[in-house]
Amino acid sequence: MGEQLTIGELASRTGVATSALRYWEEFGLLPAPARISGRRRYPPSAVELVGVVLLLRDAGFTLREIRAFVASRAPSDDGWRELYRRKLAELDQRIAQAQVARTAIAHGLACPHEDLFACANFTGGIAALLSGSSLEEAHDEIHSHP
Repeated sequence: MGEQLTIGELASRTGVATSALRYWEEFGLLPAPARISGRRRYPPSAVELVGVVLLLRDAGFTLREIRAFVASRAPSDDGWRELYRRKLAELDQRIAQAQVARTAIAHGLACPHEDLFACANFTGGIAALLSGSSLEEAHDEIHSHP
């Protein structure tokens, strides 16, 4: 059977709390471990699998997406590529939204008005948002007029 790890040893080797490991097991991210005298015993490969979960979580994948990734580990299955493609498109969209927000905030900081609510650009942007424009559209609209 080889070396088997208790949940405490797995937690120690990975830096993940035992409660999180139990939850991940219940959620389907980790396979149910063998039990010896009622106690969980993980194979050494569980350390790498926890590392995979941490990597994907830190890259922005949800636990549901990570579960799908783990399930698509068959060598002939290309499902993980589709998961990566979708996540990359989602991240590109979030980055674009963050860049728009950053530009709007930078313009706000550069505003010469002491009271931002006295700025025609600021109030025009609010009006554009309230009329259904996105932040990007509202920002473009107020800065396209001289």
